[in-house]
Amino acid sequence: MAILPILVFGPMVMAAVCYLIGRKSKQGRDLAVALTGMATFALCALTWNSEASFSLEGFCGLGLHLKVDGFRSLYACIAAFMWMMSGIFSHEYFAHYHNRNRYFFFNLMTLGATLGVFLSDDLYTTFIFFEIMSLTSYTWVAQEETPGAMRAAATYLAVAVIGGLTTLMGLFLIWHELGTLSFTGIREVMATYQGNITLAVWLTLVGFAAKAGLFPLHIWLPKAHPVAPAPASALLSGILTKSGVFGLIVICANLMPHNAAFGNALLVLAVITMFLGALLALFSVDLKRTLACSSMSQIGFITVGLSMMVLLGEDGSLAAYGTVMHMMNHSLIKLVLFMAAGVVYMNLHKLDLNEIRGFGRKKPVLHIAFLLGALSIGCIPPIGSGYNSKSLLHEAILELVHHLEAHGHSALPYRITEILFLISGGLTVAYMTKLYICIFWEKNPVHQEKYDGMKHYISKTSALVLLLSSLVLPFLGALPEMLMTPVGVRSAAFFGQEVLHHEIPYFGAANLIGAAQSIGIGLVVYFAIVRPLLMKKVDGVRVYVNRWPAWLDLENAVYRPILLDFLPGLIVGAVRFLCELPERIVLFLRGTAFRKRQKLHPVPVGNRITYGIGTALNSIAVALNATFLRNRPLRTDFEYVLDASWRELTQGTHRITASMSFGLLLMCIGLFITCMYLLRQ
Repeated sequence: MAILPILVFGPMVMAAVCYLIGRKSKQGRDLAVALTGMATFALCALTWNSEASFSLEGFCGLGLHLKVDGFRSLYACIAAFMWMMSGIFSHEYFAHYHNRNRYFFFNLMTLGATLGVFLSDDLYTTFIFFEIMSLTSYTWVAQEETPGAMRAAATYLAVAVIGGLTTLMGLFLIWHELGTLSFTGIREVMATYQGNITLAVWLTLVGFAAKAGLFPLHIWLPKAHPVAPAPASALLSGILTKSGVFGLIVICANLMPHNAAFGNALLVLAVITMFLGALLALFSVDLKRTLACSSMSQIGFITVGLSMMVLLGEDGSLAAYGTVMHMMNHSLIKLVLFMAAGVVYMNLHKLDLNEIRGFGRKKPVLHIAFLLGALSIGCIPPIGSGYNSKSLLHEAILELVHHLEAHGHSALPYRITEILFLISGGLTVAYMTKLYICIFWEKNPVHQEKYDGMKHYISKTSALVLLLSSLVLPFLGALPEMLMTPVGVRSAAFFGQEVLHHEIPYFGAANLIGAAQSIGIGLVVYFAIVRPLLMKKVDGVRVYVNRWPAWLDLENAVYRPILLDFLPGLIVGAVRFLCELPERIVLFLRGTAFRKRQKLHPVPVGNRITYGIGTALNSIAVALNATFLRNRPLRTDFEYVLDASWRELTQGTHRITASMSFGLLLMCIGLFITCMYLLRQ
């Protein structure tokens, strides 16, 4: 189908075209970028109810394979929609930025690569576009080129490269074991596979988990978002993290279905990510950092759904529905919230809560958009769209608990998971309440009059984009059977699950009670922790403070010391040892087995035997002359006497042996002659 390569490579071609236009006309370039986004979204919409594939055989060895079906067309449309909206919003946001041509070039390059990931039909194609996407999106983080931006970009690139290399090793092992990397082929082989592919799966998972922001590979996410431009942050959080989740889905659905050990291990990482992200967001006093940590937490919720799907096996349809719905909700919510944060930043060029406090007062467009986003991510029914998807994830946990208890197994770990799930939801309510009250209800002690006077804080075009993006959310929240259930239905096959044929009670009593529990926890946390403990009085004014210990930074405390200090030192030491090893072996042998014997110095008189004995006798003679023989001392030098005696003895012996040798020689000659004579007879 020709539309698939156009969707993937078309934005890449337009990236170069827009760059060339931008060298002549900034307005023309911005228009071309917006039109490219609109055209891409329109083409994606055309694939909504179609199923087609495209192959480019021989490319990089294994070829490129693209396919569009239910889930893939869904996320291609979401990605294109977000790029279209953020592209239009970027016209005003980047009005006073430098290097705009560079940003838009890599922005469209990343769009093509991201669509390549979501439309891929084998892990090799996924990996190729995944790596292109990582490289091109690096420039988003480094856009402002400040020291903080460059450091965050370096962290982002390092995580992407290390994760990508690890994933590549896993793909090599999977290819070696299964002989295929296509999604369908993997699922068919795994149905009868009896070997062990665990190591290959975990290696493959590393790169995808790093891009998703899953603990402990989340370190790039809270640092990249605050320094990246707001439109880029919306895409990083809303879409690029989902490309990592896409890889996790492929692994869970095709390689590890029904694998309880894998599901439990993934669940542990998911719960840590979910809770830690919410906790970091609660402590943060930076608007975009709070939203970034929130993204980390929401990725944890999504991964909990995937873990439940693996653990429930063929009964995991509800978990699959909740996972894909929460993916979609989070993408659209973060588009709204980061664009709202972009409105704040492009007016104030500040993100600290104490600086932006009160900015949103008397600004209805910004207020409505942010409130709808906050209600959705806080899962406030009935218009909070996140309520529907999180309710299904909660139901999946309860379904696993009931299944285990019905079969007489302990469900305590999953009960704890449910409690942490509700607490993390409560923390979400708490930190979004903190942001909402800070920006829209509290007054700035210094600049409030100035903020209230900003009547033209956003252009009509940007306001329209912000409102349209936010107005999608209450409809998704209020009409789940009409708008949300079809999302699960069209995605079930990709997740390896059956379509649910019964009605889902989104607003049932159990789901409403769960939401009420999280909301209650959130309000308690806000009034009992945020207000009294995370704020303090400075000169009579209450200000927000970040009480998170600086030493708990995983990157600075663990990764950088290991990767920049310990590991290079270890490698240098090992290489130096190996290089010096031959020389050390030679020196050792020269000092032991091949040590040169020291030449003995010649004795003054005779040989060493006569000289040693003579020296001893001379010492005795000296002692006797000093005592008993004082009147008649010995004058003999035994060294010379013994030498002379030894010479006489050796000469006599030589004469004797010489004569004996001559006699023996004559005897031998005689015997030889006698033998020869006898033999002749």
